[in-house]
Amino acid sequence: MENVRIEKVTEKDLTQLVAISRQTFTETFAADNTEEDLLAFLDEAYAPKQLEKELKTAGSSFYFCLVGEKIAGYLKVNRDAAQSEDQGDDAFEIERIYFLSDFQGKGLGSRFFNYAETLARAAGKSRLWLGVWEHNERALAVYKKKGFRPFSDHVFQVGDDKQRDLLMEKNL
Repeated sequence: MENVRIEKVTEKDLTQLVAISRQTFTETFAADNTEEDLLAFLDEAYAPKQLEKELKTAGSSFYFCLVGEKIAGYLKVNRDAAQSEDQGDDAFEIERIYFLSDFQGKGLGSRFFNYAETLARAAGKSRLWLGVWEHNERALAVYKKKGFRPFSDHVFQVGDDKQRDLLMEKNL
């Protein structure tokens, strides 16, 4: 795919971040959740004030993947105290990696993984980790292919629905 670039998201990009976050999560998980649970999650996790707070959090960074001038997806990474769960000083988290359905299966996710690995190494980290819903077979297959292996799990709350995420890691 040509004319692909990764750009850091800033506070001036908040409106686009809210839109891509809500759209990609909905495209990915609407069929597996009730409308009520999905809307409750979107209104909490992807509210402008929440994403603005995350953008301002030290150790957290968002990146857009642009194809031409179109935002195809986004990545959120965390290090140090910004990690969603304490995995130690040697760990670097990929908290979110999402693409619009039209851009899935085109190798863009690999670019984000490589970018995240580069960021982790530059930060002096030796482990990359992420959480993935236990029933997201497509993502699980991708992560296993990229060298991630399960090491734990946690609850991921979507509205009133407690879902199980597998925590996966890769040594760098």
